[in-house]
Amino acid sequence: MRITRRIALGLSAAALALTIGGATAQEKLRIGTEGAYPPFNNLTADGKLEGFDIDIARALCEEMGVECEFVTQDWDGIIPALQAGKFDAIIASMSITEERKKQVDFTEKYYNTPPALVVMKDSDIAGAMAEDLAGKVIGAQAATTHAQFAEATFPDSDVKVYPTAEEYKLDMANGRLDAVIDDVIVLQEWLGTADGECCRVLDTLTPVEEIYGEGIGIAVRQGEDELREKFNAAIQAIRDNGTYKEINDKYFSFDAYGS
Repeated sequence: MRITRRIALGLSAAALALTIGGATAQEKLRIGTEGAYPPFNNLTADGKLEGFDIDIARALCEEMGVECEFVTQDWDGIIPALQAGKFDAIIASMSITEERKKQVDFTEKYYNTPPALVVMKDSDIAGAMAEDLAGKVIGAQAATTHAQFAEATFPDSDVKVYPTAEEYKLDMANGRLDAVIDDVIVLQEWLGTADGECCRVLDTLTPVEEIYGEGIGIAVRQGEDELREKFNAAIQAIRDNGTYKEINDKYFSFDAYGS
């Protein structure tokens, strides 16, 4: 009888430990981000993450009742790292595209802003059509929709790709590129710095949906429908309760969510 009671107590303790362990795991959500894409996500000199993506992630975690733990990851390895379980979701300005849907599942969009071209202030490039950029060297970040768009839209240009946005900005500022392509907000942020004084926005571009997809979403591992739907509900909640607008207005003078 005493032995049976001890076994029962032991099983109860084990069950309680498992319950606590499960709850603890659910209370912390690991978010993968790049940390090199201001003003959306950026790692400061003292090692802190900041930006629109980061603030949105924190707001979503708060809405979901979980703690955000951020993990920085190079862009070109961010999807494999998610698949390998290094983190639970990607919040890093990732476009929802058909190609990426073959590897991950996406939430609904949480913002949607257009791409743009930047050139030197004294550039003689007159427009943003393919013929205007023929023979020119265009910089873009590798493994992005912007690089894909440039290759498809400017077939007579030399599209040079870089591991990070900071690297193409450096080459542009030093006159090694004729133009660069990226999100208009990222480029405008750069133009407002000392390093970006070299350049100006040539034009914003109409995104091709086949390349840019439906906007920027949160990526989760395929089949993790419960987590994806929790994010979707939280995105809608912060849109409805004004939190999204507070974060949006901290960074932009317009609604980045788009139409």
